[in-house]
Amino acid sequence: MNLNDIHVGVHTNRKRRRIGRGPGSGRGKTSSRGHKGQRSRAGWSNPSVFQGGAMPLVRRVPKRGFNNKFALKVAVVNIGDLERVFSAGDEVTPESLREHSLAKERFDVLKVLGDGELSKNLKVSAHRFSKSAADRIAQAGGEVIVLPGRTPVAEKKKAAAAAKTKK
Repeated sequence: MNLNDIHVGVHTNRKRRRIGRGPGSGRGKTSSRGHKGQRSRAGWSNPSVFQGGAMPLVRRVPKRGFNNKFALKVAVVNIGDLERVFSAGDEVTPESLREHSLAKERFDVLKVLGDGELSKNLKVSAHRFSKSAADRIAQAGGEVIVLPGRTPVAEKKKAAAAAKTKK
């Protein structure tokens, strides 16, 4: 093998095809579009799910249930995980849980569940607590802090109505 043979056939920066630049280019006249037909016209496009006229898979697959796009994404952490990761006297917040890889994904609400045992006194801040989790944190000498979540629309309407009647 010679040094000048190493990169033969390797085209890292290949030039783009310049279509419609005359007969000498090899891609002149119809510019690889053929004659007549839908695809030869300007502005032609087809749906991303188009399958040659067959019923698209997206429409063939049955849809079940209801997908609520307004639902809050709830991240769940068990007190057994808190026992394993944090030491006594630590403050547990959504940020500290991200640092310890217990709630990595994006979430709207953090909920602490009571699965596992807790012997350390922790100051736990979350949006929601199960009854058993709150009890076990209190038994261990810890503190439960409920963070404010998103205000529901119904509550906002009630507050607006109450403010209107006060005037």
